[in-house]
Amino acid sequence: MAKNKDKQHETEQSQTEGVCAKGDECCQHESAELHIDDPIAELEAKLADAEARALRTLADYQNFQKRAANNEVEARRQGISGTIASLLPVMDNFDLALNQDVSTMTAEQLLGGVEMVRAEFERALGNQGVSAIKPQRGDEFNPDLHEAVAQHAEPDVEPGKVIEAFQTGYMLGERVLRPAKVVVSIEAPSDQSE
Repeated sequence: MAKNKDKQHETEQSQTEGVCAKGDECCQHESAELHIDDPIAELEAKLADAEARALRTLADYQNFQKRAANNEVEARRQGISGTIASLLPVMDNFDLALNQDVSTMTAEQLLGGVEMVRAEFERALGNQGVSAIKPQRGDEFNPDLHEAVAQHAEPDVEPGKVIEAFQTGYMLGERVLRPAKVVVSIEAPSDQSE
């Protein structure tokens, strides 16, 4: 009986001290149970890390969107500022012309002033990358650059060629802003009075 009491006491003492009375096999089992908690804790840590990274990525993306929107607004503002700055000399020339004493001006002086303002305006457009489309008589009709507003036979202009331009067209780089309005020559109708 004393042996049973000693064995029971040893088992109780082993359990309270965390030492297994059944041998190493049991201790390994308890050790495995302790390691089960570690993978869960590790997964929870990974999950928390992934959530933190996702939040940082979302915040970075939102900041990127705000910066991109602000950059777009600033680029537009700078573009408008550049265009306005190039047109200010044209306004200055208009102001000079309007401040002239009309009673002492000749028609030639007035025409010269208008031509000067127009030339300044054309320079301002050129500085912004705008070029004029000015087809001449006899030029090939190009539907990408020209808009035919009328057609008729012209004896000295081949069919499909420009007879005259009614309105200048304009391009911004390679993009047509407005086609030139032209009259195009067609073949003369054949005389069928036989």
